Amino acid sequence: MRVFRSFENLTSDARGAVVAIGNFDGLHLGHQSLLDQARKIARDLGVPLAILSFEPHPRMLFRADDPPFRLTSAEDRVTAAASIDIDLFYEVEFNHDFASMTAEQFIERVLVDGLGAKHVVVGWDFCFGKGRAGTVDLLRQIGAQSGFGVTAVEAVTHDNGIIYSSTAIRQALRDGRPEDATHLLGRPWEIAGTVAHGDERGRTIGFPTANVALGNHLRPKFGVYAIELGLISASDGHTVERWIPGVANIGVRPTFGGDDDAGLEAHLFDFDQDIYDRQVRVRLHGFIRGERKFDGLDAIKAQIAADVIAAKEILSKI
Repeated sequence: MRVFRSFENLTSDARGAVVAIGNFDGLHLGHQSLLDQARKIARDLGVPLAILSFEPHPRMLFRADDPPFRLTSAEDRVTAAASIDIDLFYEVEFNHDFASMTAEQFIERVLVDGLGAKHVVVGWDFCFGKGRAGTVDLLRQIGAQSGFGVTAVEAVTHDNGIIYSSTAIRQALRDGRPEDATHLLGRPWEIAGTVAHGDERGRTIGFPTANVALGNHLRPKFGVYAIELGLISASDGHTVERWIPGVANIGVRPTFGGDDDAGLEAHLFDFDQDIYDRQVRVRLHGFIRGERKFDGLDAIKAQIAADVIAAKEILSKI
């Protein structure tokens, strides 16, 4: 997959694709259904399949004070796209100048002049351009005049009636329902980061932990989770060499005075290697309990021991 950070001055072999447009945060099963339809159109037309997305997420520009909400980082989104046979990935900088383009300007400058799109695929509720004034109907109208087709894909629902959407996945994680997030994503939700040096308090009570900052990831419900931690290969920066089962607390550690920002502390089972500064991915598999304050180290040790048992039970069923 080839990645482009601009829609301008592209070579001829980077233009003329079927272009699926969206933020694609999480690249969940709903996104993949849309991309499956786009892929079929691309094959029928004999042209590449492309994603057009935006970075930063528009919400980060217009609502900068919102809490972190991203399901995947920009880098992870590209990696996920490469794994599902996307040919071209256009990651356009979303800034105030870009946001000021009218819907008509977006079509002319980006889709026609820039990408030379042969066909455009969007979700049924797609809006675009300044003030989100552009609609699917407008896209179809101008597309017919400009020589490209338009397909709007209807919402896809899970068998429980929930629409596959980034919003539903975020809500599931905020509610402490990682299993529901897994069903909507098609895979467990992951937090990617670097193992940092902590205060090593866990080691002193017999439960050493790997500490990972949450960065721009959404904050799931604070508490204790059954997890797997994946060690990322240093050679390519994204392949997981090994998944290690464990239990993790996500939160602000109220027993020890609380932190300014939430973090993840993972205790790994049957593992005692130095992984400081290693890139890792942490999968959430099951919520065990909410975060709470304890009266002393003995109470913490007893609770962690119980959490380990609960986590092993959850992990035995995946």
